[in-house]
Amino acid sequence: MDERNVLGGDLEPCSLDPLTGWFRDGACRTGPEDLGSHTICAVVTAEFLAHQRAIGNDLSTPRPQFRFPGLQPGDRWCVTAPNWLRAHQDGAAAPVVLGATNERVLELVPLEVLRRYAVDVPDDARDLDG
Repeated sequence: MDERNVLGGDLEPCSLDPLTGWFRDGACRTGPEDLGSHTICAVVTAEFLAHQRAIGNDLSTPRPQFRFPGLQPGDRWCVTAPNWLRAHQDGAAAPVVLGATNERVLELVPLEVLRRYAVDVPDDARDLDG
């Protein structure tokens, strides 16, 4: 079964460079073995990376044994729902790409909260004129 995004559509890719996702397929897909729920497609910021390091989740240091390149501000990455929510509560949440964020995150984070951080850009820029 295809996974859906928080807007009800097909789950869009999050990032192929760096290659993200629990399954390292570029999408924030999840499954029973993904205990951290890597379901939020975030555009990481320096503030978010510093926050994650402070809570014991170093996303900046490369870890080749896990096929993890280490992240830089501006990278898109499937982050765990609990850690993103903690960053939100601490005032350091990263922007979110809703079309690439898995609907499973809604079990923990309300859509209204995610929408506050949305950075999705429509396929047709004329939609921005509205």
